[in-house]
Amino acid sequence: MVFDDPNLVSCAGLAPVVALAGRAGLDHLVAQSLTVPGKAGANAQLKVGALVAGMVAGADSIDDMDLLRHGGMARLFSGVRAPTTLGAFLRGFAFGHVRQLDAVAARFLAGLARCTPLLPGAEAMAYVDIDDTVRATHGYLKQGSGFGYTGVRGLNVLLGVISTPLTAPVIAGTRLRKGSANSARGAARLIADTLVTARTVGADPRRGTRVLLRADTAFFTADVVAAARRARAQFSIGARMTATVKKAIASIPAESWTTIHYPNAFEDPDTGELISDAEVAEVPVFTAFTSRPKREHVTARLIVRRVKRKNPRAVDAQGELFADSSTHRYHAIFTDSTETMLAAENTHRGHAIVEQVIADLKNGPLAHLPSGKFTANAAWLVLAAMAFNLLRAAGALAGTLLAKATTATLRTRLITVPARLARSARRLTLHLPLDWPWQTAWQHLADATMHAPPRPA
Repeated sequence: MVFDDPNLVSCAGLAPVVALAGRAGLDHLVAQSLTVPGKAGANAQLKVGALVAGMVAGADSIDDMDLLRHGGMARLFSGVRAPTTLGAFLRGFAFGHVRQLDAVAARFLAGLARCTPLLPGAEAMAYVDIDDTVRATHGYLKQGSGFGYTGVRGLNVLLGVISTPLTAPVIAGTRLRKGSANSARGAARLIADTLVTARTVGADPRRGTRVLLRADTAFFTADVVAAARRARAQFSIGARMTATVKKAIASIPAESWTTIHYPNAFEDPDTGELISDAEVAEVPVFTAFTSRPKREHVTARLIVRRVKRKNPRAVDAQGELFADSSTHRYHAIFTDSTETMLAAENTHRGHAIVEQVIADLKNGPLAHLPSGKFTANAAWLVLAAMAFNLLRAAGALAGTLLAKATTATLRTRLITVPARLARSARRLTLHLPLDWPWQTAWQHLADATMHAPPRPA
C-alpha cells in the first residue's frame, strides 16, 4: 500500500458542518470580538474555525489538529493552520480573552438556533442544568491542577446546559476552575450568564417561557437560588441533609408517602397496587438558608423521595433521621416549581441529562486538557463547547433520528465519511462511498447548509 492520493479526504462531513458554522456567523463573531494580541492572535477567525473543525472531527489534543492537513483538505478548506500555530494561539490567551471567547460562544449558539431546529419548544418550556466535573490531569506542570472532591488531581469544569422536553441539551456556559475549587464556586455568575444565553435562543421568562434551573446538592446555596430568581426562572435543587432539612423530613406523617414508578416497580396482580421500593412526600412550606441574613431566606417546597435500602443495617452519612432511617435513604429537592408533587420530582430526576453532556465531552475534545497554561485550557474548553453545539445543530438538520444522538454517533455517521475530490468545469465535487448507510441524513445536512440560500440574520 502507498499513501499517495492527493484527492482523498477522511472527514468529508466537515464540508457541510463548516458551512453551517459560517451560516451561524462564527467567523464574523470572532473577528468582531476576539482580540488576542501579537502575532499569535493574527487571523483569529481562521484559527478558531480550524480548532472547532478539528474537534468536530474528533481531535482531542493540539497534535490531533494535523488531521485537517491531509489529502485534498487544502482544496476543500482554506486557512487551515498547523498544530504549532494553533497551540501558540491558545497560549496567547489571557483571562479577558477567554471571557471574549465565552461571548463568541454564546452568540454562536444563538446563531445556530436561528439557522437550525436546535431547540424547538424553547419558547414554552426550557431546562437549565448546572453541574461540574473533574478532568483528570497527570504530572505537576498543569497550572491550577489540584485535588478536588473526587480525590483525583485535575482541573474542575463547570457547565451550564439548556434543553427542552423535545430536544437534547446544548452547552450555554462553561468555566474552567482550579482542581481544588468547591463545586458552587462561581456558580451564581455562570447561572446568570447561562440564563441570559437562554433568552437569546428563545427561552425568555419575560415572554411567558417557563425556565427551570436544575442542580444537585452541591449547588444548594442562597446565591444560586437568588441568581435564578433574578432571571425569573424557577429552581429545582437537591437539598443537603442539614439539621433543618432532617427536621422537616421527620415531620412528614407516615400516611403522606406516595409510592412512585421506579426501576423494577410492578403491579400486584391481585390488587393492582404498585409495588416499589420508592416513595415521595412533600413539605409544602420550607424555609431554607436560615443561617444567612433574613433577606436571603427562601421559602418554597421540599419534595422528598425515599428508597428502601438493600442492606437495612447499613446507615450512611445521613445519620439517624428517625426510627426508620436504617431502612430508607432520603433525597430532598428544594423547589418553587408549580408542578404537582410527583411531576416535580420526576422532572428533577431529568437533571441527569447533564451527565450525558459531560460523558460526550470526555469522549471527545475533553479527553485531555492539552496545555500546561491554565488560560489555554480554559479557551480549549470554550471551543469544545462550540464544537459540541455545532455537532448538535448538524444532527438536528440531518433528521429526527440524529437529533438526539451522541456526538460520537454524529461523528461516525456524518463527519468521518471518506470522499474523493474531483474538479470539473471549475466545480469541486465530492465522491462519497456507494451505499453509505446514512446517506439520506448526510444529504439532508448538505442540502440545508451547502446548497440552500443563506437565511436572513
